[in-house]
Amino acid sequence: MQTPLLEFRGVNTHYGDLHVLKSVDYRIDEGEIVCLLGGNASGKSTTMKAIMGIVAPTSGDIRYEGRSLAGVSVAERVKRGIAPVLEARRLFPRMTVYENLEMGAYTRHRGSDFAADLERVFALFPRVKERLKQLAGTLSGGEQQMVAIGRALMARPRLLCMDEPSMGLAPVFVEQVFDIVQAINRQGTTVFMVEQNANMALEIAHRAYVLQTGQVVLSGPAAELRRNPSIREAYLGEMKVA
Repeated sequence: MQTPLLEFRGVNTHYGDLHVLKSVDYRIDEGEIVCLLGGNASGKSTTMKAIMGIVAPTSGDIRYEGRSLAGVSVAERVKRGIAPVLEARRLFPRMTVYENLEMGAYTRHRGSDFAADLERVFALFPRVKERLKQLAGTLSGGEQQMVAIGRALMARPRLLCMDEPSMGLAPVFVEQVFDIVQAINRQGTTVFMVEQNANMALEIAHRAYVLQTGQVVLSGPAAELRRNPSIREAYLGEMKVA
């Protein structure tokens, strides 16, 4: 069996006395789109923070390319190929779109490949190219999400970690974001995605995990989870017939 690109092994996290993730195991293989579903306060965002090193496990281990990430800084994780698309975009609002994209490449030496990476972003998001000189804070929510994804891609990640990429977007942008996620994956980037829109996420994902009060309660191929009656009722808005 191949070594996972990212793996959680019995990970526990705490905020003071609050036990958030409880002996969690995840496996994300190279080339996959894996989605993480769960309600509010289930531990989804803590999962993403743990991957980036913002939250440290109190026990267990997170491994990337077969090596433990314990003690590895956020910047070093980005250098190794993990890039986040943060919840609520988190752009630098008083900087231009171009400057935000530049920030995505801050861990790399800027060479001729920088221009090639910009062109890749522009090919995915033509509207971003039109807005290069505009302040990021003046963009619409959908445009800001495009810039946030583009900024992450400027780091040339092997693993793209997306925290609620469709949150707060108009329906027309939601479909576009999921199309872009698939396009990025086809280009060779592995995607681990936390998402409230379970229907769309399970349509494009290869596999999925369901997190409930900090514990993985279901996992498997995304197509199977879409057919699971409890998933359909809890996340896809379908009610059981009496």
